[in-house]
Amino acid sequence: MRASRWVVGAALAGVLVAVSGCSGSGGGAGGGSASSGGAAASGATVAGTAAGSGGLAQLPGQTFFVSDRTNAALQVTALRGQGRTAEADTLLKIASQPSSQWLGEQGAKEIAEQVSRRAAEADRTAVFVAYDIPHRDCGQYSAGGAADAAAYRAWIADVARALGDRKAWVVLEPDAVAHTLDTCGIKGDLAAERYGLLAFAVQELKKRPNVRVYLDAGNPGWAQDPDELAGALRKAGIAAADGFAVNVANFYDTERNAAYGARLSAALGGKHFVIDTSRSGNGALGGDSWCNPPGRALGERPTAETGRPGVDAYLWIKNPGESDGDCGRGEPRAGEFWLPYALGLAQAAR
Repeated sequence: MRASRWVVGAALAGVLVAVSGCSGSGGGAGGGSASSGGAAASGATVAGTAAGSGGLAQLPGQTFFVSDRTNAALQVTALRGQGRTAEADTLLKIASQPSSQWLGEQGAKEIAEQVSRRAAEADRTAVFVAYDIPHRDCGQYSAGGAADAAAYRAWIADVARALGDRKAWVVLEPDAVAHTLDTCGIKGDLAAERYGLLAFAVQELKKRPNVRVYLDAGNPGWAQDPDELAGALRKAGIAAADGFAVNVANFYDTERNAAYGARLSAALGGKHFVIDTSRSGNGALGGDSWCNPPGRALGERPTAETGRPGVDAYLWIKNPGESDGDCGRGEPRAGEFWLPYALGLAQAAR
């Protein structure tokens, strides 16, 4: 499962309302799926009218777009308005870094166009997560997605057109491939349909001259046979994609993710990959602790300069500070910004 999609826009008692997304895990459907979380509005609200945070700098050396309209950036503004300067300064560790814009069923075309345009104006690259596959998340925290195959094809075609000739990286459908190999129930004709839709999505997005596409490939704790997963990725169109993504919305440390990705890359003839480092600073807590585990930390900052052969970037695909869901301890629902958790991630960061 995952943690969230995109934000609706207003700060409410320290929690930003979001459309739920999914949460990451290491065990597959039902509690440990793999990935994805935070579809925060990394560059736009639904209406595109959220108050900015006074403008966040595009720092020298940053490849990817830093938006002043993410949940974290909006919360920084709110904290400063309340005189809570120390907390605002801590939260800037998140808000000042590039994070991903999740695209769900509502407003995806408009958001993709708006965010990619703002990124182009800043001479930066926008990062998106396409998250609307039918039967999404096996009906769990991030249930939903397109109504059927035809609706999905139309949706992804709209997103591709919205990106135009602007630079963008797209992480394609967290968990969608891995869920065809676990106990989710996406088997037989449903799996064949899903592979076809993913292959179609890769092809549509790659029609745009400056778009890079990375198919989601789970995480090191989601036990999968590398050869079997590679076979599924081939059916899903990996040959035409730029590579794959690992650790989306999860917590595994970079060394473990790099090793996992390298094994899968070898099975795919050397395909490159990206790693979600948004919450990997202290590694995973262990077991099935994928849902808002305590004691985690921000990981490596987003960069295309990883120093690792075959690793195209470290990205904050999950938006740090957004809840993985109500895990039975009173947490906000999936995708809502949770200030205490965000501050904990930032305070624990090295």
